[in-house]
Amino acid sequence: MRVLVVGGNAGGASAAARLRRLDENAEIVVYEKGDYISFANCGLPYHVGGVIPDRSQLLVQTPQSMKERFNIDFLTGHEVTAIDRQAHTVTVRNLATGSDVADHYDKLILSPGGSPLRPPIPGIDSKGITPLWTIPDMDRIVAAVRSGARRAVVVGGGFIGVELAENLREQKLDVALVEMLPQVLSFLDPDMAAYAHQELLTHGVELHLGDGVASFAEGTDSRLTVTLASGKQLTADLVVLAIGVRPNTDLAEHAGLAIGPTHGVVVDDHLRTSDPDIYAVGDVVEVEQFVTKSRALIPLAGPANRQARIAANNIAGQDDIYRGTQGTSIVKVFDLAAGATGAGTALLTRLGIPFRSVTIHPGQHAGYYPGSTPLHIKLLYGTDGKLFGAQATGYDGVDKRIDVLATAIRMGATVDDLTDLELAYAPPYGSAKDPVNMLGFVAQNDLTQLTESVAPEQLNDELARGALLLDVRQPEETSCGLIPGAMTIPLPELRGRLNELPRDRKIIVTYCKVGLRAYVAQRILAQHGFQVANLSGGYTSWEAATTKGD
Repeated sequence: MRVLVVGGNAGGASAAARLRRLDENAEIVVYEKGDYISFANCGLPYHVGGVIPDRSQLLVQTPQSMKERFNIDFLTGHEVTAIDRQAHTVTVRNLATGSDVADHYDKLILSPGGSPLRPPIPGIDSKGITPLWTIPDMDRIVAAVRSGARRAVVVGGGFIGVELAENLREQKLDVALVEMLPQVLSFLDPDMAAYAHQELLTHGVELHLGDGVASFAEGTDSRLTVTLASGKQLTADLVVLAIGVRPNTDLAEHAGLAIGPTHGVVVDDHLRTSDPDIYAVGDVVEVEQFVTKSRALIPLAGPANRQARIAANNIAGQDDIYRGTQGTSIVKVFDLAAGATGAGTALLTRLGIPFRSVTIHPGQHAGYYPGSTPLHIKLLYGTDGKLFGAQATGYDGVDKRIDVLATAIRMGATVDDLTDLELAYAPPYGSAKDPVNMLGFVAQNDLTQLTESVAPEQLNDELARGALLLDVRQPEETSCGLIPGAMTIPLPELRGRLNELPRDRKIIVTYCKVGLRAYVAQRILAQHGFQVANLSGGYTSWEAATTKGD
């Protein structure tokens, strides 16, 4: 059996290596149009920042090492330009010589990945503007920094844009981050992305949110002028485009393979395309979103590697299926971590799926043990309690909770199941009631209507309808920050001051620093006949949600 692989990075290299482990006799050839194979894309920003000082550490494998270990031929500088499905051949161009040859396959694996978006913005081809997608891209950015670049503009607030903004700041550059959406990290809900905004601003990154780029222009002093849609102008020695990624589907489209509504290659649960002898994996494929069963493009390294393994298993005669992509991810934003899994508010709303959510702010370990810092965790779930998604930010313990919640979602867990999880506890590592358990408890209260919640983004509407806002923190806390118009009664005084509260208002929203005292106050008020709801996430969520960029 002769198997050809198009693309030699994560998906292609993993598929080829797995196939060799299963079939020692297969002929396996990998064609890669670039000069590098199996390099660590996700590590590129960290070499720019000097965190990974040795460039060679990003080159996980080389053609020589793959040949020696797996007897696989990796041909770099070779681009597959066409597929003849009837003849079972591909046309391969040697980019160094320009010559074309035909190569026969029994099975073909497409893993061409994606390419960074480069919209037709005036001046986008100016010198000093580059994406960060490949090793040569990284080398250009490093060279610019070493040659004295002092100000950078990063366009795009996704994973790469945020990571690069951080690492350019680590190199002492002034950095402006431009994002057309009103938030960075669109995989997060706006109220959770707000903590990333705070962290970026704290570390000196200029945020220009809800403002796209109108044009680029080269100045006489070789500096670039970036003009935003709002009319603001930014100057830069270096501009990095991190606007997004499109799947490289041209080869598949020209071969007549089915392309889905998201413009990714359509595959079945065995990773077969519409041609049973051609498989596709990685950023180029359209996947099923695990929670909603909708079609999606989710370009992440973990799913790409799992898809590669499954495709190889099926080619080798095993019956293996891919069960969809949750989108579990995490990103470092200076000292903050931000992670998510499953479906977020935007996706659930767009698909018309009813859901509820709660937000909590517990410490990542026992409060009496030194060094405890808050976690901000949001849980989204159905009206039947089934888990839909989770998001978290914080300075420690985010990955642990997101991984637990990702596993729970994958196993079809409910809110009730979270309350039953027995998780590792010792004061330096967690709490006897872990934040994951607490999510379950709070969501149970919501579903059983023991408490009613109001999200921060709903607060203004509730106030406009006549709600009274009540703060139950202590005076020393309210003096440091108060939502405008709030009435203050410290929790210990609440029972004795109930006569100060009107009973003819539609709703009374109580809140405190993180929501726990608000819950206690809510239970007191509800049992005294008041109509009452809790501001989800308390003052902490409201404060984060109202943080602005520029």
